Amino acid sequence: PYIMAYLEIITSQGKELACGGFLIRRDFVLTAAHSAGTFHLVLFSLTRVCNSHPRSHNRKQKDDTWQRLEVITLKEKASLTLAVGTLPLPPQFTFIRPGRMCWVAGWGKTDVKEPASSTRQEVELRIVEPGTCSHFSAFDHNLQLCVDMGGALLCAKVAQGIVSYEKSNAKLPAVFTRISHYRLWIDEVLNEN
Repeated sequence: PYIMAYLEIITSQGKELACGGFLIRRDFVLTAAHSAGTFHLVLFSLTRVCNSHPRSHNRKQKDDTWQRLEVITLKEKASLTLAVGTLPLPPQFTFIRPGRMCWVAGWGKTDVKEPASSTRQEVELRIVEPGTCSHFSAFDHNLQLCVDMGGALLCAKVAQGIVSYEKSNAKLPAVFTRISHYRLWIDEVLNEN
Protein backbone atom coordinates (compact mmCIF):
# COMPACT_ATOMS: atom_id res chain seq x y z
CA PRO A 1 0.00 0.00 0.00
CA TYR A 2 1.07 3.55 -0.60
CA ILE A 3 -0.35 6.98 -0.22
CA MET A 4 0.04 10.21 -2.10
CA ALA A 5 -1.21 13.37 -0.46
CA TYR A 6 -2.79 16.17 -2.44
CA LEU A 7 -2.52 19.43 -0.56
CA GLU A 8 -4.91 22.25 -1.38
CA ILE A 9 -3.23 25.34 0.00
CA ILE A 10 -4.61 28.80 0.75
CA THR A 11 -1.67 31.22 1.06
CA SER A 12 -1.60 34.26 3.32
CA GLN A 13 -2.43 36.32 0.20
CA GLY A 14 -5.55 34.18 -0.40
CA LYS A 15 -4.17 32.37 -3.46
CA GLU A 16 -5.08 28.72 -4.01
CA LEU A 17 -2.21 26.37 -4.81
CA ALA A 18 -1.78 22.61 -5.05
CA CYS A 19 1.12 20.49 -3.91
CA GLY A 20 1.93 16.81 -3.47
CA GLY A 21 3.44 14.87 -0.60
CA PHE A 22 3.74 11.50 1.15
CA LEU A 23 2.11 10.03 4.23
CA ILE A 24 5.23 9.04 6.21
CA ARG A 25 3.46 8.24 9.47
CA ARG A 26 -0.24 8.12 10.29
CA ASP A 27 -0.03 11.69 11.58
CA PHE A 28 2.62 13.23 9.26
CA VAL A 29 2.88 14.21 5.60
CA LEU A 30 6.22 15.13 4.01
CA THR A 31 6.07 17.85 1.35
CA ALA A 32 8.06 20.78 -0.05
CA ALA A 33 8.48 23.75 2.29
CA HIS A 34 7.42 26.15 -0.45
CA SER A 35 3.97 24.55 -0.09
CA ALA A 36 3.41 26.50 3.14
CA GLY A 37 0.02 28.01 3.86
CA THR A 38 -3.32 26.97 5.32
CA PHE A 39 -3.89 23.38 4.25
CA HIS A 40 -6.80 21.20 3.30
CA LEU A 41 -5.41 17.72 2.81
CA VAL A 42 -6.87 14.99 0.65
CA LEU A 43 -5.27 11.55 0.96
CA PHE A 44 -5.29 9.32 -2.09
CA SER A 45 -4.52 5.75 -3.04
CA LEU A 46 -6.47 4.70 -6.10
CA THR A 47 -9.46 6.64 -4.83
CA ARG A 48 -10.06 9.48 -2.42
CA VAL A 49 -9.67 8.07 1.06
CA CYS A 50 -10.18 10.76 3.68
CA ASN A 51 -9.89 14.46 4.46
CA SER A 52 -7.81 15.95 7.25
CA HIS A 53 -6.96 19.51 8.23
CA PRO A 54 -3.25 19.63 9.06
CA ARG A 55 -1.18 22.38 10.55
CA SER A 56 2.28 23.18 9.29
CA HIS A 57 5.19 21.98 11.41
CA ASN A 58 7.20 25.09 12.20
CA ARG A 59 10.67 23.60 11.62
CA LYS A 60 12.07 23.88 8.12
CA GLN A 61 15.34 22.56 6.73
CA LYS A 62 17.99 24.83 5.18
CA ASP A 63 17.77 28.51 4.25
CA ASP A 64 17.31 27.82 0.55
CA THR A 65 13.58 27.65 -0.18
CA TRP A 66 14.11 25.30 -3.12
CA GLN A 67 15.80 22.64 -1.02
CA ARG A 68 13.57 22.69 2.04
CA LEU A 69 11.19 20.00 3.13
CA GLU A 70 8.26 20.44 5.46
CA VAL A 71 6.62 17.95 7.78
CA ILE A 72 2.92 18.65 8.18
CA THR A 73 1.25 17.36 11.31
CA LEU A 74 -2.30 16.07 10.83
CA LYS A 75 -4.93 16.94 13.43
CA GLU A 76 -6.22 13.36 13.19
CA LYS A 77 -4.27 10.24 12.31
CA ALA A 78 -4.99 8.74 8.90
CA SER A 79 -6.73 5.37 8.89
CA LEU A 80 -4.46 2.72 7.39
CA THR A 81 -6.11 0.13 5.14
CA LEU A 82 -5.07 -2.30 2.42
CA ALA A 83 -5.21 0.63 0.00
CA VAL A 84 -3.74 3.35 2.26
CA GLY A 85 -0.38 3.10 3.94
CA THR A 86 2.69 5.03 4.85
CA LEU A 87 5.68 5.21 2.54
CA PRO A 88 9.09 4.13 3.78
CA LEU A 89 11.86 6.71 3.66
CA PRO A 90 15.32 5.95 2.26
CA PRO A 91 18.35 5.51 4.52
CA GLN A 92 20.45 8.64 5.00
CA PHE A 93 22.55 9.69 1.98
CA THR A 94 21.10 7.04 -0.37
CA PHE A 95 21.98 7.93 -3.96
CA ILE A 96 19.73 6.82 -6.80
CA ARG A 97 21.84 6.26 -9.92
CA PRO A 98 21.04 7.95 -13.23
CA GLY A 99 19.15 5.60 -15.52
CA ARG A 100 17.03 4.15 -12.72
CA MET A 101 13.31 4.08 -13.46
CA CYS A 102 11.06 5.55 -10.78
CA TRP A 103 7.57 7.01 -10.84
CA VAL A 104 5.75 10.15 -9.90
CA ALA A 105 2.11 10.91 -9.31
CA GLY A 106 0.53 14.30 -9.40
CA TRP A 107 -1.79 16.77 -11.04
CA GLY A 108 0.62 18.52 -13.41
CA LYS A 109 0.66 18.93 -17.16
CA THR A 110 0.60 15.80 -19.30
CA ASP A 111 1.52 17.75 -22.44
CA VAL A 112 3.11 21.13 -23.09
CA LYS A 113 -0.03 22.48 -24.79
CA GLU A 114 -2.48 21.06 -22.24
CA PRO A 115 -3.61 22.55 -18.92
CA ALA A 116 -2.73 20.83 -15.66
CA SER A 117 -4.67 17.63 -15.06
CA SER A 118 -7.76 17.73 -12.85
CA THR A 119 -7.25 14.07 -11.90
CA ARG A 120 -4.21 12.41 -10.40
CA GLN A 121 -1.85 10.96 -13.00
CA GLU A 122 1.00 8.47 -12.58
CA VAL A 123 3.98 8.09 -14.88
CA GLU A 124 7.22 6.12 -14.86
CA LEU A 125 10.27 8.38 -15.26
CA ARG A 126 14.01 7.94 -15.52
CA ILE A 127 16.56 9.53 -13.18
CA VAL A 128 18.75 11.53 -15.57
CA GLU A 129 22.40 12.58 -15.43
CA PRO A 130 23.04 15.54 -13.10
CA GLY A 131 24.40 17.60 -16.00
CA THR A 132 20.92 17.61 -17.53
CA CYS A 133 19.85 19.99 -14.75
CA SER A 134 22.90 22.26 -15.02
CA HIS A 135 20.72 25.01 -16.56
CA PHE A 136 19.20 25.42 -13.08
CA SER A 137 21.76 27.62 -11.29
CA ALA A 138 20.74 26.38 -7.82
CA PHE A 139 20.97 22.65 -8.69
CA ASP A 140 23.20 20.64 -6.30
CA HIS A 141 23.51 16.91 -7.09
CA ASN A 142 24.42 16.11 -3.46
CA LEU A 143 21.12 17.53 -2.22
CA GLN A 144 18.89 17.00 -5.23
CA LEU A 145 17.91 14.58 -8.00
CA CYS A 146 17.53 15.48 -11.67
CA VAL A 147 14.38 13.76 -12.97
CA ASP A 148 12.38 13.89 -16.16
CA MET A 149 9.58 16.05 -14.54
CA GLY A 150 6.97 15.15 -11.91
CA GLY A 151 5.73 15.80 -8.34
CA ALA A 152 6.49 13.28 -5.58
CA LEU A 153 9.12 10.67 -6.55
CA LEU A 154 9.00 6.96 -5.64
CA CYS A 155 11.65 4.37 -6.50
CA ALA A 156 10.82 0.73 -5.66
CA LYS A 157 8.00 2.00 -3.39
CA VAL A 158 10.39 4.14 -1.32
CA ALA A 159 9.92 7.91 -1.12
CA GLN A 160 13.07 9.36 -2.70
CA GLY A 161 12.23 12.94 -3.64
CA ILE A 162 9.89 15.91 -3.45
CA VAL A 163 9.79 18.29 -6.43
CA SER A 164 11.75 21.47 -5.74
CA TYR A 165 11.42 23.35 -9.01
CA GLU A 166 10.83 22.83 -12.71
CA LYS A 167 10.23 24.80 -15.87
CA SER A 168 6.58 25.36 -16.71
CA ASN A 169 6.90 24.03 -20.28
CA ALA A 170 6.68 20.33 -19.24
CA LYS A 171 9.68 19.52 -21.47
CA LEU A 172 12.74 20.09 -19.29
CA PRO A 173 13.70 17.88 -16.34
CA ALA A 174 12.63 18.80 -12.83
CA VAL A 175 14.77 19.08 -9.72
CA PHE A 176 13.70 17.08 -6.66
CA THR A 177 14.90 17.48 -3.09
CA ARG A 178 16.77 14.29 -2.19
CA ILE A 179 14.89 12.97 0.89
CA SER A 180 17.79 10.78 2.03
CA HIS A 181 19.95 13.88 2.60
CA TYR A 182 17.42 15.12 5.19
CA ARG A 183 16.63 11.77 6.82
CA LEU A 184 18.19 12.63 10.19
CA TRP A 185 16.20 15.88 10.36
CA ILE A 186 12.96 14.08 9.42
CA ASP A 187 13.59 11.41 12.08
CA GLU A 188 14.26 14.14 14.64
CA VAL A 189 10.93 15.83 13.85
CA LEU A 190 9.05 12.51 14.04
CA ASN A 191 10.74 11.51 17.30
CA GLU A 192 9.75 14.82 18.92
CA ASN A 193 6.13 13.91 18.33
